[in-house]
Amino acid sequence: MQCAKQKGEVVGKEAAFLQDCRVFGRLHRALTPAHWRALVAKYSTHQERKHGAILELLNSVKTPAPKRFRECAVLTWAIPQVAGAEGKRSAAVLPAAWYDITNWDNDGKPESTRYRWRSGIRKTLDDQVNEALTAAQELLDAEGLIESCVA
Repeated sequence: MQCAKQKGEVVGKEAAFLQDCRVFGRLHRALTPAHWRALVAKYSTHQERKHGAILELLNSVKTPAPKRFRECAVLTWAIPQVAGAEGKRSAAVLPAAWYDITNWDNDGKPESTRYRWRSGIRKTLDDQVNEALTAAQELLDAEGLIESCVA
């Protein structure tokens, strides 16, 4: 049996949206800029925020790879190729050529070098995301903003 909504009470989708806004605001204020940038670049569905975070991440990745290679590696990490997503417009998708690692380097570096560079860049970015997720989890647990469900 459902209870009637009380006047002024926030329930359902409105309550979920309000909770999302609280979590977003709290994380944005509490996380370091580096942590926030990594999470937004990897997970945001807001294209302008995601694009800005990707641009900021470009300079945080240290690699011997040339600038163009670094840019392509960071962009394809943040916007991974999704099977069958060519026609979808709800998700960010790059043209297929962007995901071809041979297009990232004009100097003719060996394939093993290109894959080593890409692997190093992805590891650096994944490490940043993992650190950010750990910090976010600690914050949300401490403030009780997220309920844990144990099966």
